[in-house]
Amino acid sequence: MYDMAILWEWLAFAVRWTHVITAIAWIGSSFYFIALDLGLNRNIPGPADGEEWQVHGGGFYYIQKYLVAPDAMPAHLTWFKWESYSTWLSGFAMLMVVYWAGANLFLIDPAKADLAIWQAILISAGSLAVGWVIYDFLCKSPLGERPTVLMLLLFAMLVVMSWGYNQVFTGRAALLHLGAFTATIMTANVFLIIMPNQRIVVADLKAGRKPDPKYGKIAKLRSTHNNYLTLPVIFLMLSNHYPLAFGTQYAWIIAALVFLLGVTIRHYFNSMHARKGKPTWTWAATVVIFIVMAWLSSFPGYDTIDASEARALTPTEARFAQAEGFQDAAQIVQGRCSMCHARDPVWDGIRWAPKGVFLETKADIASHAHQIYVQAGISHAMPPANVTEISDADRQVLARWFRAAS
Repeated sequence: MYDMAILWEWLAFAVRWTHVITAIAWIGSSFYFIALDLGLNRNIPGPADGEEWQVHGGGFYYIQKYLVAPDAMPAHLTWFKWESYSTWLSGFAMLMVVYWAGANLFLIDPAKADLAIWQAILISAGSLAVGWVIYDFLCKSPLGERPTVLMLLLFAMLVVMSWGYNQVFTGRAALLHLGAFTATIMTANVFLIIMPNQRIVVADLKAGRKPDPKYGKIAKLRSTHNNYLTLPVIFLMLSNHYPLAFGTQYAWIIAALVFLLGVTIRHYFNSMHARKGKPTWTWAATVVIFIVMAWLSSFPGYDTIDASEARALTPTEARFAQAEGFQDAAQIVQGRCSMCHARDPVWDGIRWAPKGVFLETKADIASHAHQIYVQAGISHAMPPANVTEISDADRQVLARWFRAAS
């Protein structure tokens, strides 16, 4: 079992690495084409909608855009789709590896909703699908002709989902799921709308028919949504590393405000790329929103020590708390780790528990058994530079305790 714990850590690392790589590819191509489209010189003769000269890597590139399609099918046509698909698939795999397999630690918060693992996973998976259904319905309704109203309704839906996730999941899982919820909409846009519409245009072109411009218009709307949603998704995916973002009772408001940041930042760059000036007011708005988020993070959202000691242990926590060696392990953790990993840290320079992990009570220690094992039992990752001088013998005690419970 302890060998499996190590392999599982490396599996999570590999999936996360893949997710980051594919996300870079998707975001890079997405941002590039939005900037390219906005910056095209459209004051040109001929059937092309616009053109652009670019220089990169020692060479010059001449690019033309056709609003619908060229007169003849190109011999070589590059499709941009796998970046999106790979990002979502690797992200979903990471959701399963980290949050579903580690549901008792990372997903379920008994103080909010005492869910069985299968119930938590069902809510996790089901909510992603429901989000796309609602969003797609709104886009295909008459609101699709009113993009500003549509964006406001999309924002309202994201606020509601942010609040809802925070009612049932841990803080870090709530923000992560809001990111996954949004990313699912973005990838579904590519898979179910943008790509099928492009295939229709290509099929018409091959058959000698004149493609209907409505398909390009629909794809452009969904692509624009993706452009404004990208930055918030990145923030939400990174949020689990910053407890100030998720370890507060107002985490759901912080998550909602992130989407406003995405709008202000992207509006500046989109305006600049379209040669419509540089609306510097967006940076002032961004700073104000960010300050509000930082202020909201100062309100705690975790259980007090008394509440942690009083609550009943989950089955997984009870297994580790009752395992052979728990008392010895708990003494080591409380003596070497809890000065930083406390609700009110006493280590000089530490004001908040790293990663939002508390190691003060029996429930705290039992619920973080896997992290203790990996970070301080079989590796020297914690404490940093071994500042509290955990001996090799103590690390072996921590490892034996985890293995006894596994």
